[in-house]
Amino acid sequence: MAYLLYSLTFIVLVTGTILYLTRNHWLPLLPGRSHLYSALPGSFAGDIEAGLSSNTFDLSANVEGGDGRAGLDEDAKRQILAIMKKRRMRFDEARRVYMEQRFSANGIGADGRPKDPKFVSFS
Repeated sequence: MAYLLYSLTFIVLVTGTILYLTRNHWLPLLPGRSHLYSALPGSFAGDIEAGLSSNTFDLSANVEGGDGRAGLDEDAKRQILAIMKKRRMRFDEARRVYMEQRFSANGIGADGRPKDPKFVSFS
């Protein structure tokens, strides 16, 4: 009985190791894998192609000017694309929702004023 247990353990370890070492070859072949990860664009041209541009937030001047930067912020792109997909919004609305969430997280009201009760403003 012990021989069978040791043999089975050895086979499972060897098979697991082989699968782990060759995962780059067989992992893309799994169905539904494309829905778990989508690469973010790495340039302004890629941002435009991904739908992260509009008439009010135009990135075409950056592309035409030969801007060599990596594009928009990766974390912001990920969150805005998630909002666009989840809520079925266009880029401008998703960008507004994202900024409202950021403002709220930083203690800023929808009108742009701090939510701090001790805030005093002189106009």
